[in-house]
This record gives sequence, C-alpha cells and structure tokens, in this order.
Amino acid sequence: MPVVRKEDLASHVGQEIGVSDWIGIDQSRIGQFADVTEDHQFIHIDPERAVRETPFGGTIAHGFLTLSMLSRLAGGTSLAIDGIVMGINYGFDKVRFLQPVKAGQRIRGRFVLDEATERNPGQWMLKYGVTVEIEGEDKPALMAQWLTLQIVG
Repeated sequence: MPVVRKEDLASHVGQEIGVSDWIGIDQSRIGQFADVTEDHQFIHIDPERAVRETPFGGTIAHGFLTLSMLSRLAGGTSLAIDGIVMGINYGFDKVRFLQPVKAGQRIRGRFVLDEATERNPGQWMLKYGVTVEIEGEDKPALMAQWLTLQIVG
C-alpha cells in the first residue's frame, strides 16, 4: 500500500492509485458467501439449473460478493496516509453492478483517488472511483464511489 504524506494528497487527486492482482471467484467462494448471507438463490449455488434456466451459462457470484471483495482488492493499491492509526470503511456514494461475475472468472480492482478532504484534524475522507474488471471481458463487473476514513496520529 503506497504511503503518502497528507501534504501531498492533493497531487494524487484525479490519479490512478493502483490496480490490484487478479482474484479468482470460484464456486466454493460463491457457496460460502451464500451460506454466510443466507442467499441461496439457484443462480449462485446450482450449476446445472443455472445452465438450463439462465442466460449466464452457469452460476454467477452475488453482486454483494463482488462488492465485498473491494477490501481485499484495495489491500496493496489504495493510499495510506503517513502516520495512519486506522482506516474505516465509510460507505459508498454510488454502486452500479454492470455485469455478473461467472463462477471461475477472475476480477481485479482499479482505483482512482477522486477526493481527499480533511474532515476534522487528523481525519481524512478519501473518495475512490473504483472499477472491478473481469478478466477477458470488456464490460466491468461494477463501478463504485467508495468512501474511506483514515485516522492519522
């Protein structure tokens, strides 16, 4: 994770901060997410039925699974302000699911720093434009405006 001085944050606004490695979204991961969220819709957990009854050719990941992978995808790509004590997921201004992720596909995150604002002394709100790409696909899985709060000591 790149470390930046708070005085230098402005120079990163509007810039691509990083692109994550590819992460596999296999049927096991989808099934575990279905169990945790109790969302067992057949399009996620029944490969044979999903082949027969959907246009996807098999099972697909939950949109919220793809969204929840942002924490993992951001691991080495988002900024850390020098002296950070903790980072907090603050939420989203916008999320759009554009294309489902099929079981067995890989995704990665592309992060652009859209805004950096000191809300209170030592509290920085960072807004990222995030695109989750699907390997081999032209259309991304999702696009979001993700807010994080960094507490700097």
